[in-house]
Amino acid sequence: MKRIYLLFLIIFSAIGPSCLPSSSLFAQSTPLLTDSLIQMLDAELSGESAKRNLDYITRLHRMRGSADYKKAVDFITAQLRTYGLQRIETIQIPADGKTMYGTQKARLAWEADFAELWELEKQGAVWKPVHRIADWESMPITLAEDSESGDVTADLVDIGAGNSESNYTGKNIAGKLVLTSSPPDAVVALAIEKYKAAGIISSTQNQHTAWWQEDENLIRWGHLNSFSSLKTFCFMVSLKQARNYQQRLSRGEIIRMHAQVKAGKHPGFYEFVTAVIDGSDATLKEQEIAFTCHLDHQRPGANDNASGSVTILEIARTLNKLILEGKLARPKRTLRFIWSPEIEGTSALLSQRPAYASRIKAVIHMDMVGGSPVTKAVFHVSRGPKSLPSFVNDIGEAVGAYLNDETRAFAGGEPALHPFVAQEGGKEPLLAVLGEFSLGSDHEVYSEGSFGIPSIYLHDWPDRYIHTNFDLPAHIDPTKLKRAGFVGAASGYLLANITDNQAPALWNLVKQQTVGRTTTMLQRQALLSQEDAAISQTFHWNHERGVFASLSSFVTVPLALKNEADLFYGSLEKTMGTPAQTTPARDAANVIYERNPAVKGPMSVFSYDYFVDHYGSAKAKNIRLPSFQSRWGSGSEYAYEVLNFVNGHRTQEAIRQAVSAELGPIPIELVTEYLQALASIGVINVTK
Repeated sequence: MKRIYLLFLIIFSAIGPSCLPSSSLFAQSTPLLTDSLIQMLDAELSGESAKRNLDYITRLHRMRGSADYKKAVDFITAQLRTYGLQRIETIQIPADGKTMYGTQKARLAWEADFAELWELEKQGAVWKPVHRIADWESMPITLAEDSESGDVTADLVDIGAGNSESNYTGKNIAGKLVLTSSPPDAVVALAIEKYKAAGIISSTQNQHTAWWQEDENLIRWGHLNSFSSLKTFCFMVSLKQARNYQQRLSRGEIIRMHAQVKAGKHPGFYEFVTAVIDGSDATLKEQEIAFTCHLDHQRPGANDNASGSVTILEIARTLNKLILEGKLARPKRTLRFIWSPEIEGTSALLSQRPAYASRIKAVIHMDMVGGSPVTKAVFHVSRGPKSLPSFVNDIGEAVGAYLNDETRAFAGGEPALHPFVAQEGGKEPLLAVLGEFSLGSDHEVYSEGSFGIPSIYLHDWPDRYIHTNFDLPAHIDPTKLKRAGFVGAASGYLLANITDNQAPALWNLVKQQTVGRTTTMLQRQALLSQEDAAISQTFHWNHERGVFASLSSFVTVPLALKNEADLFYGSLEKTMGTPAQTTPARDAANVIYERNPAVKGPMSVFSYDYFVDHYGSAKAKNIRLPSFQSRWGSGSEYAYEVLNFVNGHRTQEAIRQAVSAELGPIPIELVTEYLQALASIGVINVTK
């Protein structure tokens, strides 16, 4: 703590209080965000309008390539026309089950026409249907995605988790329906392929949070393997229903059921909607700031992700209306809006429309932005990975910090000019978490090393109803939609209007954010060994200089500003002291790799893993890095960033140090093993 306090004293005396981190960065007029823009967005953004659009979308079971997904596409397109957007386009890219779009193998489209699960009762000598357990028409989430047609009358057998041989000991399940607590695809190899069960009934629960298994009425959206040649089906049931069956079966009761499914995969299309607000500057209009979301998911899928879909639609309406009314200047750069299938769609789009990747300068991505307090949702304004340092994230965090202050003051009865409250919404403070890195949606494709597009990721986490039948419109807060709309609209409009004369204001913002990140770095250092603390410190200053350097992607940075930045970072480094020397790397860790430009995208995408598919599932299980867990990072984050840090210049040891500083210390053996595996399948190559 003494070290952090000393840091602030030195900064205060050296550069003045204006550069200290402030959560109220935009509380007064600045060249970046004016009071008039805040007022216009507060007056025009409508949480109620967004919620009405959401009410329609949540009626649709929006599976890839399905009729309901097409209805959602048509609805967004019609609304864009009503709102007067320009260059509205519907894009179709084949979903044929075989084409590679970067690292994403296209999945076939999937559609269901009918599915019912009935419990039968013996009446005399005949078993008759008496209780309908699941019904596609009324609740399509009860049929697992990628289920295939089947018509089965059979007894039910409880196989528990169903993912190990011990779950099948002494049980005859051939031709039977099996009840499992695991995700459906996890039991297919044993239950269906080996022991010849006729179908699956699963009560698997949604993602682990503090509220996991607390509500036994939840039914989770289930999935089968999109690429499996083995055809089967699965019905999803609640924990309450599963427990009822388990109790009855344990007493020796025979439970006979009839399952009928008419569904299957077929060649189709990934569909996208895109529209723009054209930029005004003759040169800069060729650059784009993109608002993105995924339109697909199960019915109702209110927060995930009808909320993001309608919020960027509301931003499009708001900005275009203010521009057409002459209240707001047309942005210098073009604003693009994209609705796509999650992750796999973005991979396909950037692969088939490479001009998008070259024109888009920054992304504001929204995935789950409307959860009301009942969902236990926490709103996040997340930054990109440290492999891609960018001031773009500082813009989003500063806008989020301003809104945090305004909404906190309003909720506490203090003066607040713009709390962004919808008439039909709540009044709680936003309390957004700012500046963390998180995977889990399309932004990870944009920001991956192949494309390097900085992204601001707006999202809720946790959400106790994610991927369940309780992800309902009733659990969406119009105020939250309006506030997410403000963070997105303000950030995007600012980025679209940045010019050279705003370089000093951007640098002032970066300085403030640097001080905050430096404080976090110092707090983490206290938990590290001396060597790991030195690694963290060295990486930190390289990263912060990278954030400053990223200004040049938008503006011409004057020499005087570069000199000022050198002095600023040098002063802070001097305050921290010289890091301790690290242990020299072994020769094996000095190997340098470069990316194969023909393989674009992250290794793990949507329902497909490029690494596992090409390296082999048996061998992939022995690679330790993807399952490594540290204090600040998960295996998937390590795998993502290790590949991102490959640039033809960093050694394996340098990559290890980078991910250790970002996510927590990791042994060099795990990094080396993973990089060698990537090289063996041609994702990366040893430099000459």
